[in-house]
Amino acid sequence: MNILIIEDNIEVANQLSKLLKSEKYSSDIAYGYVQAKEFLDKNSYSVMLLDWNLGDGDGLELLKEVRELQMELPVLMLSANSETCDKVAVLDAGADDYLCKPYSNIELLARIRVLLRKGSKEKSSIIKVNDVTLDLTTREVFVNELSVKLTAAEFDLLELFMQNQNIVLTRYQLSEHINKDNYSIKHSNLVDVHIKNLRQKLGRKDFIQNVRGVGYKINKSS
Repeated sequence: MNILIIEDNIEVANQLSKLLKSEKYSSDIAYGYVQAKEFLDKNSYSVMLLDWNLGDGDGLELLKEVRELQMELPVLMLSANSETCDKVAVLDAGADDYLCKPYSNIELLARIRVLLRKGSKEKSSIIKVNDVTLDLTTREVFVNELSVKLTAAEFDLLELFMQNQNIVLTRYQLSEHINKDNYSIKHSNLVDVHIKNLRQKLGRKDFIQNVRGVGYKINKSS
């Protein structure tokens, strides 16, 4: 389980990371608004711990951005603001939970466990992006309800893309996903070949977008 900590107070952020590590959770720390967006663009997380007052931005605005991007990421807002109206604003913006500072570590960990269980239950075997549907149980793919036959590697790549919508995935990440044990293959152009084939089979040239010098991503239409 990888958890994103967004906290501008270095000491508090490091304490949170240490607490999570003691419970066998991995974590990344973003010390501000801009760095948090960079992490969210590059990585996937099981839970986000978000401080309201960030040095270079507003945690509430970041939360709204996350929800506007359709990210189904459980969010626990941490704040010293204890007014009822503040809690309502946070929950209305899309937070799953709200915890006032100071808080006990026991309560924090309990709330994180609840969010992790919630996220696990909400994961569906069906992923749909625009008119492309992926069934993780049967490993079937449909475009406009018409079945499309993919190889195992093509399916695995498409699954990774669709589970990380609007996130740029590097060629190395994609290659690592389908060729975990083969060093030489990971450093070939096989990923580009698979993506070319995917575009042709899906009949959607712009569904998988090339990000020059970085990798690929898919965009979910509004």
